[in-house]
Amino acid sequence: AHNDIAEFVEIAEALHEKRIAQIADMITQSRTSPQVVLIAGPSASGKTTTANRLAVQLRVNGYWPLLISLDDYFLDRAKTPTDETGKHDFESLAAIDAELFNNHIRQLLSGRAVRLTRYNFRTGRRAQGPEVRLSKGNIVIVEGIHAFNRQLTEAIPEGLKFKLYASALTVLSLDRLNRISTSDTRLIRRIVRDCHSRGYDASETITRWPSVRQGEEKNIFPYQEDADAIFNSALIYEYSALKPFAEKALGAVPRRNQAYSEARRLLYLLSYFLPIESPDIPSGSILREFIGPSRSAR
Repeated sequence: AHNDIAEFVEIAEALHEKRIAQIADMITQSRTSPQVVLIAGPSASGKTTTANRLAVQLRVNGYWPLLISLDDYFLDRAKTPTDETGKHDFESLAAIDAELFNNHIRQLLSGRAVRLTRYNFRTGRRAQGPEVRLSKGNIVIVEGIHAFNRQLTEAIPEGLKFKLYASALTVLSLDRLNRISTSDTRLIRRIVRDCHSRGYDASETITRWPSVRQGEEKNIFPYQEDADAIFNSALIYEYSALKPFAEKALGAVPRRNQAYSEARRLLYLLSYFLPIESPDIPSGSILREFIGPSRSAR
């Protein structure tokens, strides 16, 4: 049975890799080879891992891409705008230092060296990152929820852009009438990620989720039709892989907490799946973005 699971996981991951390789070929075979690949998509779509794996495939094609995450351009938490409930609104375009990002992009495209920035989610502050330079004819990969928004990418000429939309488009159904919501997949991914890497418990993530979804409707979904290519980051085995992590996080939500009923609903959904142990998940999988690196990769 374990061999069957391992083969199931291997085939699902190979399908991802094949699609990413196809997208890399699309980028490099386009008549006017773009210098900037923009990867956008809703929260917990696996944009960071998609960017990293696309970079590898572009290296296969003879390029050496430079990766930039829009998350690193968040304003310090003290300056982050708040929504109508008073919570920090990280989904808003106003949460990103667009001026600094455009400044960096202009300098990179003109061949100058740039000192990048790094955002620490635990402290809520930016710090200095590495100094980088884009060699002539090379490619920048920019990933983030607002990557397609022209207000944010005004420094990039339209002819240099290749737009890749990533989202977890779950195809699983519980029965003939009840499909599994794609937003549930992303919420469970986000709960697991937030618990281990961003310092939020499940109740905080669930409470924030309506604001996140509202931001997606306003800032992301209207731009998805602009995409040159789409990458479906959903994996057919992911509920089984996320189950041990998600159940632990959701089970800790107190009965009197406002997120309790939603936590119970998600636990009920997860009860339909058998768990897959973490060591069975490859170190380069999209899911590693949420559950963390394998012990052998640390």
